[in-house]
Formats: sequence, C-alpha cells, structure tokens
Amino acid sequence: MILPSPDLVVVGGGLAGCEAAFQAASKGKFVWLYEMRPGVQTGAHVTDDLGELVCSNSLGSILPDRASGLLKREIRNLGSLLLKCAEQTALPAGDALAVDRTGFSRLVTQTLETHPNIRIIREEVTAIPDALCVIASGPLTSDALSAALQNLTGHEHLFFYDAIAPIVSRQSIDMDIAFRASRFGRGEAEGGDYINCPMTREQYDGFVDELIKAERISLREFERDLEIGVKAGIQTFFESCLPVEIIAMRGHDALAYGPMRPVGLIDPRSGAHPYAIVQLRQDNLANDLYNIVGFQTNLAFSEQKRVFRMIPGLENAEFLRLGQMHRNTFLYSPDFLLPTLQSKQQSNLFFAGQLIGVEGYVGNIATGLVAGINAVRFLENEPLWVLPETTMLGALCHYISHASPVDFQPMKANMGLLPPLEDVVEKGRVGRRVRAALLSRRAEADLKQFLKDYAS
Repeated sequence: MILPSPDLVVVGGGLAGCEAAFQAASKGKFVWLYEMRPGVQTGAHVTDDLGELVCSNSLGSILPDRASGLLKREIRNLGSLLLKCAEQTALPAGDALAVDRTGFSRLVTQTLETHPNIRIIREEVTAIPDALCVIASGPLTSDALSAALQNLTGHEHLFFYDAIAPIVSRQSIDMDIAFRASRFGRGEAEGGDYINCPMTREQYDGFVDELIKAERISLREFERDLEIGVKAGIQTFFESCLPVEIIAMRGHDALAYGPMRPVGLIDPRSGAHPYAIVQLRQDNLANDLYNIVGFQTNLAFSEQKRVFRMIPGLENAEFLRLGQMHRNTFLYSPDFLLPTLQSKQQSNLFFAGQLIGVEGYVGNIATGLVAGINAVRFLENEPLWVLPETTMLGALCHYISHASPVDFQPMKANMGLLPPLEDVVEKGRVGRRVRAALLSRRAEADLKQFLKDYAS
C-alpha cells in the first residue's frame, strides 16, 4: 500500500504535538505524527502512549477568574481535543482539573491512532524535515534533533530542571491520622477530594530539619549546570516545580507558606487547625494511587522513603513511584519565533509546547492548537492567527515571541501577562479577584470578536 505524502509533519507525540496533529487532521489535512518512543526513550517517560503526563496529573484551576481556568475556556471554545480528553478522564480535585494519567494518555493515543487523516510513525527525527512542519519535540528532545535546531536558530539551548513527585498506595495511608477534605469545603467527593496529613509545629520542625539534611541524588551534569547557572545569575529550576527540599532551604517556614500551607483546612475529628498540611491527590480512576502534591524532589530514593515517612499518616507508605529530576531544554524563542508560532528563519516551520518556553500542561496544549491551525492556514494561503493579547492564549504567544532575550525564562499562564484594564480598576479601586474576573470577561469577549472577524 502506497501512502500519500503528508500535508503536514508533526514532530513529537506530547501534548502540543498531539493537539497540533488533531487540529490539522480535523481540517482535512493528512498528517504524519512522529514519536521516537519506544525506540528511543527519554529517561522521564514510563509508557509508550502519546500525550503522557510526566509530572503532575493536574491541569490546574477550572475557575474562570484564574489564569489556567481562563486558558481552558479559550481552548475549549477553539475545539481542543486534549482538553476534551482530560475532561473525559477527570478525577475529583476540588477547583482543579486532575486526570487519570494512564486513562488520559490512552484516550489521546486511541483517538489519534484511529483518525483517518493521521499516520503515527514511531521513529526518531534527527534532522529538520524538508516539509511543512510543526516541531513540538518537548524539553527532552533527542541530541540529534537538538543539534539541528541549534544550527537553525544559531543559539545554544537554554535549560532548567524539573522534578517529579512521589506516588503512594492509598491502602498504605493511615486514615486514622489523615483525613479527607478540600480547601474551604470545595470538593465534590464525600468528605473532600484530597487526603490531608496534618502536622503540629513540632512535627513540622523535625520534618524540615531532616528534609534539609537528607542526601540528594548526585548528578554530575546537573551539578555542573547548576554551578554554571549560579555564576551566571541564571535560575536553573522552574519556580513552579521546585524540589521540596530546595523550597525548605529558603527558610524554615517556607513550606508552611508554600505547598504545606494549611489554609482552608480543618481536621474534622478534632476541629483543630493544623500547623502544616501535606495533601495527596487521586492519581487514577481506580482510586488506589495518590501523588504527594507539591513534593517534587531530587532526594536519594532511600532518603525519600525515610524522610517522607515522617509525615503523619505516611509512616507505612508504600511508594509506587519515587520522585526524580530531569533536565528540560527550551529554545531562545524571542529571537526566532513570531506570535503566530512560525519561525522567522524558515516560514514552513512552526513550533509549540515546552520546547519554546511555555510551561504548564494547558499552555502546551494551547500552543499546539495555534501551531496546528496556523500551519493549515499557511498551507491554504490564508492569514495566520495572531490572537488578541487580551486573551490568555494571545498573551502567551506574545510573551514567547517578544520577551526580553536577556532574561527569557519559561512562562505559565498568569494574569500578569494580560494588558491592564482602565485606570480606575488598575489603581486598586477594586479587589484582586474582581480585577481578575474583569480581565477574564474582556478576554472572552475579545476572543469571540476575533473568531467572528476571521469567519467573516
């Protein structure tokens, strides 16, 4: 059987690549989607499925006045496949969208494998394809393709370190100590969507002391990069994925005001306000796996078990996945990308996802959506989408292509990316949440008008 040549090549079967492939295929284009796994592994992925979630299983807030919630609403209105898959495999998580990570990636894989306009090719791409192409190979891009991209852009890749949190068996959590609750009672499940391990001040003090002293995994490349970054004044950790031990080193109470903050949680059995809380979030539909929220770590495996079993309720925890750290690379996007996510150097190339410095699962999906749509519009000689900067997706694309090249760093969706409102609002005459709601309302109206203008 002779297969037709592709209209579009997509490199990378992660979130951005899968969304880009679907967007083009749904518009009648024939797509070749390349994914190097399982032939070439990354060191962070554990399955061969497309759209695998390597770190957390949470896609962030669903509230419309939060940046992540606003971005979800935008890509839902734009027809995102992966958001639909996430919502179909959702787990109880309060105000957040969390998914069964295995169910999610399998649903994405099945949907793309059965799409008549998509051919999935399990091969490593070692050079930039000589075709209309979306490159979304992610932060764990292979060495060969990294070298090709470096030659194209004329820049060495930038990098940061990302960490993964442990997962424990639900059956091994002592529910005589831990309790179910969501912050401020917002959960959907009976008792609450999270399992909470409460700590007294004394327990917290002892835990932090041991956490700081614990042995970390020694990685020569990591230590060298960290030393280079410190000397150059470069942040080598992504702030939203800091290892828990690094947060603890910033100050004794840093965790109590960070991932272990007890705000909105009361132990229902005692009525007491814990000094600190460790939360665990359901990780699969079978409800037998829970990840430790905010506990990304680079501790040695034996030390993870020793120190994390100091957490009340986890004294006999069975660890089904231990935390680890990996190096993420990203491109110097402001120097070579347009807000359409098209390459300045080579017009038939589009880029998306973590590779271009977008952080967060939903941001990855969103930029894949833009790249896929714009690749089709380029093919059809139609004007490319430049989304309004007042929308969260437009603001992200603008940041990636216009950020200061001196201190360019990965960016998650946040309200600070959006242009300010009228002076009366910006001078503090309304509260932060009201301001966020107004920004969200403006974004919704501007996206609706944008789509109307392009359709006319």
